[in-house]
Amino acid sequence: MDLRFKVAGRISRPVHEVFEAVVDPDQLSRYFTTGGAKGRLTTGATVTWDFAEFPGAFPVEVVEVEQDRRIVLRWEAADDAQSTTDQPVAGAAYFTTVTMEFEALEGDRTLVTIAEEGWRRTPEGQRASYGNCEGWTNMLCCLKAWLEHGITLRSGFFA
Repeated sequence: MDLRFKVAGRISRPVHEVFEAVVDPDQLSRYFTTGGAKGRLTTGATVTWDFAEFPGAFPVEVVEVEQDRRIVLRWEAADDAQSTTDQPVAGAAYFTTVTMEFEALEGDRTLVTIAEEGWRRTPEGQRASYGNCEGWTNMLCCLKAWLEHGITLRSGFFA
């Protein structure tokens, strides 16, 4: 069984506005990357995302950006794999792929779908995939609250 997931949500805003809220680091920093985002999501770029409640910037490789339709990212799988001696496994670092799709819906609404895949089939990989599924679901909720109501849901959520 491959470790992968897909989450989706509808945002009551036009697709271009929703897409820009993800690719623009200033907007992303307001509702999701509470420690800040550096760099616009453009094909071939490496940007950083930092979360105040999980300190330390994460490098994010931008594989593909198709304006108002699709974003593909790669980042390191944080599955904290350990050997039997409770030490990190040498060469354990590997990457997962995140695909975001944006679909314009009737009435200036947008369907956002986020899928992630590529974890190793280990207990640590499974745990990490569940954590990221929770994180992307949180991101969609935060995106909706921000764009539709100007509310920052992450503020105090994890602390």
